[in-house]
Amino acid sequence: MDKYFSSRATVRDFRNEDVPLSLIESILEAAMRAPTCGNMQLYSVIVTREPEARRALAETHFNQPAAIGAPVILTICADFNRFSRWCRLSDAKPGYDNFLSFLTATTDAVILAQQITTIAEMEGLGTCWLGTVTYNAARISELLSLPDLVVPVAALAIGWPASTPERCERLPLEACMHLERYRDDSDAKVMELFKAKDEFGPNARFVAENGKTSLAQVFTDVRYPEAMNVEVSKALLDLLRDKKFL
Repeated sequence: MDKYFSSRATVRDFRNEDVPLSLIESILEAAMRAPTCGNMQLYSVIVTREPEARRALAETHFNQPAAIGAPVILTICADFNRFSRWCRLSDAKPGYDNFLSFLTATTDAVILAQQITTIAEMEGLGTCWLGTVTYNAARISELLSLPDLVVPVAALAIGWPASTPERCERLPLEACMHLERYRDDSDAKVMELFKAKDEFGPNARFVAENGKTSLAQVFTDVRYPEAMNVEVSKALLDLLRDKKFL
């Protein structure tokens, strides 16, 4: 376990080599043993391998290198459609067109996505979480013909690594682990806990390239500014209404 997790890194550069569908199927089947709420398995995975379809999806992920270069893109969806249909067909009345049900299905989908990541990497594949899935969820839903009660919540680029990626920094364990109850750290302690991020070479370059005075400003002013957060939140809420979750 230590050998895998201590060296684990995101891959964004993939070889121009196919990943057999049979291997993807084996990974998904194994990942589906992951925990799920009430054993309902409230997820679906759209496997995109065709070049033209991948190019269209890559556009929704802002054409980032991992999305363009990966031979496979997996879109993991929160899915209460299938379960609700089964209920109706079984003479049971589903009541899952609500926000709680979306959160429940999202939890199932994210657990599955992480399980896919771990299993794929143990098979020698490289993976990259495409966090951009929520930014263009409506367009992705359109491209993948997602019905009511199905919303994309995670996406993975998968392929054979073209090189060994550099590991990025992580907060120390004490930053995230709390014993018995939440620990309210002092301001000085918070700054100490983020020291590894502030001093990580690539992060220092981000600060300089963006003309900022701190890494935090890169996050608040460039990568995840408030105006964008509000705009994307509105779009997601609109999509949840359109998909009958609200």
